[in-house]
Amino acid sequence: MAQYDYDAIVIGTGPGGEGAAMKLTKSGYSVAVCDLFSNIGGNSTHKGTIPSKSLRHATEILETKNALRQAKFTDLLKTAYYVIEQQESLRRSFYEKNWVDIIDGYASFIDEHHIEVKMSDGSIQNYSAKYFVIATGSRPYHPEDVDFTHPRILDSDKILELKEHPRSLAIYGAGIIGCEYASIFRGLRTKINLINTRSKLLEFLDDEIIDALAYHLRENGIIIRHNEEYEKVVPDDEGVTIYLKSNKQIRSEYLFWAQGRTGNSDKLGLENLGIETDRKGSIPVNEFMQTPVPNIYAVGDIVGFPNLASASYDQGRYAATHIIGKGEPNVLLLENMPVGIYTIPEISSVGMTEKELTEKKIPYESGRAFFRTLTRAQITGHTTGMLKILFHPETLGLLGIHCFGHSAAEIIHIGQAIMSQKGKANSLRYFINTTFNYPTMAEAYRVAALNGLNKLAM
Repeated sequence: MAQYDYDAIVIGTGPGGEGAAMKLTKSGYSVAVCDLFSNIGGNSTHKGTIPSKSLRHATEILETKNALRQAKFTDLLKTAYYVIEQQESLRRSFYEKNWVDIIDGYASFIDEHHIEVKMSDGSIQNYSAKYFVIATGSRPYHPEDVDFTHPRILDSDKILELKEHPRSLAIYGAGIIGCEYASIFRGLRTKINLINTRSKLLEFLDDEIIDALAYHLRENGIIIRHNEEYEKVVPDDEGVTIYLKSNKQIRSEYLFWAQGRTGNSDKLGLENLGIETDRKGSIPVNEFMQTPVPNIYAVGDIVGFPNLASASYDQGRYAATHIIGKGEPNVLLLENMPVGIYTIPEISSVGMTEKELTEKKIPYESGRAFFRTLTRAQITGHTTGMLKILFHPETLGLLGIHCFGHSAAEIIHIGQAIMSQKGKANSLRYFINTTFNYPTMAEAYRVAALNGLNKLAM
């Protein structure tokens, strides 16, 4: 029987890697994670989720206090870096406390059971394991004709190194990252051009939520340009000019490129395993997160959609459960995953949209609660937004929940908990027959449920 250095080696310490490593080590497996010491926590901690959400939260607090006139982006970065340091230390402690070894370096595969690691000190070490979990994440996509070495051209990594507060910023790409940073910088008085290559913002969301987001971004002074593509990008010492195929020219102090991401798979030695990636660098996996090589799994951004930290962590746990082999992985872990988008106001949803239900010919009714009618929202001043519940008109089973407004990403979990129930327990009647604290934002569920039920009585 082959002997290995570890039962499992996890490559990458972001949410996906952490989820897999913790599940495996707590199940008695000998586990190591491979990453640079300085990168513990992955892009989520150092360049993605934590920094952007910290910046967004600081902006929202300053906006509430009417103190944004004195605030600068560079000042807010100090808050973000403080949180990053705390998170990095915390994530490192998880591995140390749970007897997970940290291999300090970059890994590439020799074969399905062996990796070569270029250590941070420049030396080369080889390690072996029965199983591997690839959780190396992704990086901003860089088209070849855009000069990302120029200091006026930024991406979601370089934006955290900005040394001055920009007066104007063109954001190319109106996905989650683009919309979030548009909210942050506009809150800090930066003039924003948000250039969208599609006809709508965030098309995977419910249409009503998309319309609300677009309205509020525009109301805050953000210029949104739909159905645009760049022809060329010309930077100089003073700013950047984007030449669009529609013959428009957008001039700003900086360009923030937020269009697309690329999986960090190009240096993993996957060619030695016969694993081919797609054009975005994503690794193909089956329903158990297995690559075409059965003992090697891949989770998180490296497999593509949904590119969420929360989803990555659960995918890691899911893959680890399959490795352990004690019963099938819990499919519910990957179902009804909520989406949280930290624009100002924020957005969160779970389940199907009205468009999806219509396309699938699933009958539904909707109930709404507008935040302006809730006492708690009036007390706090966060009256912008709404909660919408989509449900089956006969069974009253929940089909989708969509929220726009302050604390939407928190509010959504009440509905998610009921949606995850089986049979009659998944019902609109839960919200009608449950007493909610008053005044709370959670009361929106009762208001929306009654609104929906009243429509059935018409």
